[in-house]
Amino acid sequence: MGGAMQAQGHAQIITNMVDFGLNVQEAGDAARYYHIGSSEPTGYIMTDGGVTALESGISGRTREELERRGHVLGSAVSFGGHQAILWDEENDVYWGASEMRKDGLAAGY
Repeated sequence: MGGAMQAQGHAQIITNMVDFGLNVQEAGDAARYYHIGSSEPTGYIMTDGGVTALESGISGRTREELERRGHVLGSAVSFGGHQAILWDEENDVYWGASEMRKDGLAAGY
């Protein structure tokens, strides 16, 4: 992941693992959202709430509810890419994950 999606994507993966109990592979494969149009350190100030893009794995019901609450939904070209290695101290093993959105691998020794 890079650019504006990097922090958003990392936060979503950690949330998926900590709050929803997904493993490192499932957390990366889960559907993502991407908010565009936030205030920026360059001085740009968001005045309209921005636009939120949702991957196709987000249900129509969720989309409708977000729009009902005033969110503007749009589209995005990329929702980032995720490769990770996680040390599992309890089981004394490394877990690797490489998601479905792009080519890649998680390698370690």
